[in-house]
Amino acid sequence: MKSRQRKQYFRNMKRSDDSEREKRRKRRRLLQELGEQRIPYLSPTDPGYQELWDSSYAGLAVRQSGTLPDGLHERVQSALITLQRRGCLLRDLVRVRDRDVFTAVSRALVGQPGYTYRYLDTRLFTIPWHCEGEEGQKDEKGKPCCETDLRDACKALSELNQFFCTDVKQQTNARGVKRSRSETENSEDTPEEGTCDESVKDRLLAKPEKEEDEEDSGQGCSHSSPPSSTPPPALASQFNVTLINYMDPTAMTQLKEEPYYGMGKMAVGWHHDENLVPLSPVAVYSYSCPAEPKNEGVTEKDGEEQIKEKETETEGEGTSKEELKEKGEGLGKEEVEKQKVCWRVGLKVAWDIHTPGLALPLQSGDCYYMTDDLNRTHQHCVLAGDTARFSSTHRVVQCSTGTLDYIQNRCSEALENLHTDTEKNTKSLSCLLPSTLQCIEDIHNEVEFEWLRQYWFQGRRYARFCSWWTKPMEQMEKDWKEMERMTQLLLVVVEDENTAQENRREMADILLNALTDRQQHRQTWKDRCQSSLAQTLPPEEAPVDRPYWSKDDPDMPLPFDLSDIINRVESLLWR
Repeated sequence: MKSRQRKQYFRNMKRSDDSEREKRRKRRRLLQELGEQRIPYLSPTDPGYQELWDSSYAGLAVRQSGTLPDGLHERVQSALITLQRRGCLLRDLVRVRDRDVFTAVSRALVGQPGYTYRYLDTRLFTIPWHCEGEEGQKDEKGKPCCETDLRDACKALSELNQFFCTDVKQQTNARGVKRSRSETENSEDTPEEGTCDESVKDRLLAKPEKEEDEEDSGQGCSHSSPPSSTPPPALASQFNVTLINYMDPTAMTQLKEEPYYGMGKMAVGWHHDENLVPLSPVAVYSYSCPAEPKNEGVTEKDGEEQIKEKETETEGEGTSKEELKEKGEGLGKEEVEKQKVCWRVGLKVAWDIHTPGLALPLQSGDCYYMTDDLNRTHQHCVLAGDTARFSSTHRVVQCSTGTLDYIQNRCSEALENLHTDTEKNTKSLSCLLPSTLQCIEDIHNEVEFEWLRQYWFQGRRYARFCSWWTKPMEQMEKDWKEMERMTQLLLVVVEDENTAQENRREMADILLNALTDRQQHRQTWKDRCQSSLAQTLPPEEAPVDRPYWSKDDPDMPLPFDLSDIINRVESLLWR
């Protein structure tokens, strides 16, 4: 198991680089095949929209704004504004094609305490949910890790998360039942009009009814009951984090045009959501912020009412194709342009130039779910509207190597090999087996570069708002210092002439590889912290090159710059 974890860690790093190269290759090939042409895409006003959704985007479901539980909108939208007002939403400095770039959107990660989410060589650290009934972490003075308003905001997002956990599960089960019925009916008869075939109407979800009053709601074949106040533990933990995004198109000066379909300006380019549990769903809440009206005589409320009415008419909620055709005759260029200025999510079959794309308009408060294998087989983008927008994107992140519990266990595993003689006040390595030494040095590098430096590069920005990670990271740094001591003890053994020659050479090889990797990664992180973009950030957000220490620091057993030690170990191997 230990060996598999070690291999998985390095395999993931290599896979990330290989994946980026493969994406660039596919993108170039796709654009070459297209030339000057554009792939068609459909919006709700276009003929064939429903059929395209049915045939090529079956894993997509939409819950319209008016079908959420009463009061949830107000609590969630207030929470999102609180995060923005408190300055919690920040642009990430990420790594793309070996260079640092700022994300176009501002973000924060909220979720299970101790969870992280890694993307584009950047690790985000959660602000905890603060679920109802949970005490939460406190500092030495008994003060909660977050201020009251931020705790309340996170509780509201936890409430939305619990709703999504239950709702997505119910809709997935309902679709499974409908598919089974359809298969049974198809084996006996051809389905007649009105049977439970999946359609856009089915995936425009009805408002959950109270459990005791559950009956046919008239919304196609979708029967859904509300989430209970306390969902089963396994269900409640289905989505373990939400990535909060804030996008203001007026502040985005370099939005790229969507290249394949001509859908318009992209706030977020085409992508799969990565580092998620395979086949896990994604649930997104969209909130378009109030803005000054841009058209004379049309208030924002009027505009939203028109968009809502148009989407209700054109997205197939209990509306026949004949009615759509009659109402659609009045939809000219002005209506299409109105649709373009609202926020939309674009979807396409990954690396496919034959299947038309789908552009889904989002009314403020709408939610959409990507279920089944949609996130794996398709890509999606976010098309900018003319007002600012929040989104809360709930996901099931891979937690095998991305939680505080995981890395604390790894630290304990490494430190088990450090023996302390209390009488002599000396330390030594308990085991010198090559496999054990290799594992310890791998953990050493993982702690320093995947956790400590990631935290001080950007994660510590959130300590201003929430102190949850402060004590765990302090303890992790203490553990890491002990691992520095262990590396120094290994160096002593390697340089000891009395060490058996065969074992000495193998240990020296392990040490050299670990030190070389460490030296290279330290230089990379130092360069990132001193990059021109990093220098533009205010002091409270600027990356910190930590751990860092001077050559004469008495608390550190080894220097920060390992060049001399690397040369010494290399000379041993050359003898």
